[in-house]
Amino acid sequence: MERNVFLSMVDIATALAAVKDALDRDGLMRRETTPAHLAAGRVTAAPVFARCSSPTFHSAAMDGYAVQSAATFAAREGNPVQLRKGQECTVVNTGNSLPEGMDAVLMIERVLAEDETSITIETPVFPWQHVRRIGEDIVATELLIPQNQTLTAYDVGALLSAGIWELVVWEQVRLRVIPTGDEVLDFRKRPEPAPGQVIESNSQVLAALARSWGCTAATVEVVPDDPELLAAALEQGLESDAHVVIIGAGSSAGTKDFTRGVIERFGKILVHGVAVMPGKPSILAVARGKLVVGAPGYPVSAVVCFEELVAPIASWLERKIFSPRQTVPVVLARKIPSKPGMKELVRLAVGRVGGCYVATPLERGAGMITSLTRAQAILEIPAQTEGLEQGIEVRAGLLVPEPAIDRTLIVIGSHDNTLDLLANALMGLDEPIRLASSHVGSMGGLSALKSGATLVAGAHIFDPDSDDYNFPFIARHLPETPVEVVNLAIRHQGLIVQKGNPRAITGVQDLARPGLRFINRQRAAGTRILLDYHLKQAGIAPEQVAGYDKEEFTHMAVAVNVLTGAADCGLGIFAAAKALDLDFIPLARERYDLLIAKSALGKNVDPKIEALLTIVRSEEFQENIRALGGYETTLTGRVMAPGMGLG
Repeated sequence: MERNVFLSMVDIATALAAVKDALDRDGLMRRETTPAHLAAGRVTAAPVFARCSSPTFHSAAMDGYAVQSAATFAAREGNPVQLRKGQECTVVNTGNSLPEGMDAVLMIERVLAEDETSITIETPVFPWQHVRRIGEDIVATELLIPQNQTLTAYDVGALLSAGIWELVVWEQVRLRVIPTGDEVLDFRKRPEPAPGQVIESNSQVLAALARSWGCTAATVEVVPDDPELLAAALEQGLESDAHVVIIGAGSSAGTKDFTRGVIERFGKILVHGVAVMPGKPSILAVARGKLVVGAPGYPVSAVVCFEELVAPIASWLERKIFSPRQTVPVVLARKIPSKPGMKELVRLAVGRVGGCYVATPLERGAGMITSLTRAQAILEIPAQTEGLEQGIEVRAGLLVPEPAIDRTLIVIGSHDNTLDLLANALMGLDEPIRLASSHVGSMGGLSALKSGATLVAGAHIFDPDSDDYNFPFIARHLPETPVEVVNLAIRHQGLIVQKGNPRAITGVQDLARPGLRFINRQRAAGTRILLDYHLKQAGIAPEQVAGYDKEEFTHMAVAVNVLTGAADCGLGIFAAAKALDLDFIPLARERYDLLIAKSALGKNVDPKIEALLTIVRSEEFQENIRALGGYETTLTGRVMAPGMGLG
């Protein structure tokens, strides 16, 4: 089967310029008339001139008396002046028309005395004081709003005040998204995917993004990997009222990637391959005067294609000013390696630690849609850079409002399912706090505390010499970083095996059995350290374990490998096995603690830490921990001390 070959990759700026040169914007985007009261977010296609003035009459700007200003000039403190009602003064309220013959308003607070015929004042009033004059805000026939201005809610008020009931605007960009793939299932049918199948979601993500930009978007049913069916779907898209047609997936170099070939039947390929990761296989083309986009199939790649390429083009088509993300300085909690020669976009979890924002890179796989849902910011690594070192300050583009970052608590260290419970509980507060956890293992958490990259680390490192947890390693690695150790739970670790235990695994000694496939945790993880301890006790060398070098970063990932048959067993917590209805062979009870920087406690306690501890010590939260299975809460919330072990 013939494969696609990428054309020369170009940078994003070059790709955008190519599209703008090829599209006839004036011919593609039409003008239309819209009611003024519904015009917010639309772009004017012609200048708007006021039809009437605002206000249309001289009006009182204060409650009081409309007066003849000349009659008040002699008034001074100790030298009062009387004004005759109906002749030199008349009662008015704010907004009332100024009576004939009056040219100012005296505030009611300035009236010293009054009777049925007159008022007494000691304050002079100058002409037109406290009066909104005709046309003070808007004058009939003057330019109210120029062409190509994006209208705001405030503009709606100005339009109606000026007597504008409808106006001419540019059409909203209309997009049509065509999802493709034999393995892709229609989410509307609520399918149960079999191995090799996925539930289609990209089209809905892209359509939702488009709507958030003020565009309109439609999606069609999934098109199988068939060139003729895809061509028919593209034909329908080009014949529809859409300005932009997006084909999801099939833009890469696989034997079933037909997008480029099909697009070439209808128009001209402008770009196939952009120098950015993820998102490299993106296609930009013009067919029948419309923009056609081939978006990559992986979720993160598709979003990068949409945000970096389609968003600025959509803004340009609507004559809107494209606004890049607000950026803030962040300190990197970990080194981020990157291949030179191509710009890379890395999503970050960001929270305030001390006086600065600290950022931890999230999973970088193009298929990791959770890296989109968990991210607070995005970092651009330039093409000429081989990566960024831990501890440096860089600028990152915000994906959330900046105040949301101040409400984010960074936790770096070992993974545990109780952190998910904690994250949910923190978001249930009256003033929600977002927990952003980075799973780098217990030792990685200690390193993050030492470098100041986090205020909280999860750890469960067992020291066989002292029969204790965490404290020997704290003493060794954090001698100058005071921390308080608070227990989150005692948990049960063991071998996660397939339902029914078909391989008849009974303990660690079986891991050296020929043909048995193991899935490991990453280096520096407390679970990895626990495994190495038990292998040593059993007299088994790591190289005797098939799969020792295959690593995952969470207990749930280990369990999924066992569930899907990618591994026969892995070391993890009981809660992960229970969650996926797998069997479990107990190996050890261990203490999982939260290591909290003392700088965030005491008099200057960080409110986020205070909230965390309040939740951990609540009976409701501890009940939720026990409900997971494989946990004990006898020590939960207690401040631990060296030598306490399992209590």
